Amino acid sequence: MKILIVDNHQLFCDGLKTLLEHEPNTKVIGEANDGRAAVRTAQRLSPDLIIMDVMMPELNGIEATRQIKGILPKVKILALSMHADRHYVGSMLTAGASGYVLKDSAFAELAHAIKMVSQGKRYLSPSIMDMVVDDYVQCLSPGAATQSAPLSELSSREREVLQLIVEG
Repeated sequence: MKILIVDNHQLFCDGLKTLLEHEPNTKVIGEANDGRAAVRTAQRLSPDLIIMDVMMPELNGIEATRQIKGILPKVKILALSMHADRHYVGSMLTAGASGYVLKDSAFAELAHAIKMVSQGKRYLSPSIMDMVVDDYVQCLSPGAATQSAPLSELSSREREVLQLIVEG
């Protein structure tokens, strides 16, 4: 399995690459340190799986995921983030990620998530599973709001411009 690592912290990328090289049938074929580089690198290398940080400079992991899935719909994307917030989790899954792992997890959990996602399954860290299920149940409950999220009506470029404004 060809893997692309996307994270803006080089030391983290180096450590993750070292750990992944010891896993059978895995090869890290590239790295990117921001969302724009992730889109370009994914297009150039065509990985099987991308391990994507959520918060990065230039273009965040959510928008990078959305753009990559538009270009390479078969690539699997696994979010790896320190953020357990429902907004980040939901946004990554909506953008096309197949899983979401927290950075404070053990490597064994990440390896398991990679295996699950590569098999076409979904994976969520156990600590965020309850939150996702609660949100799903709330959406199904009688009287739940039927309004769409305001950002869902923006184009990809409009979301990108909004992100750049927020980041100053």
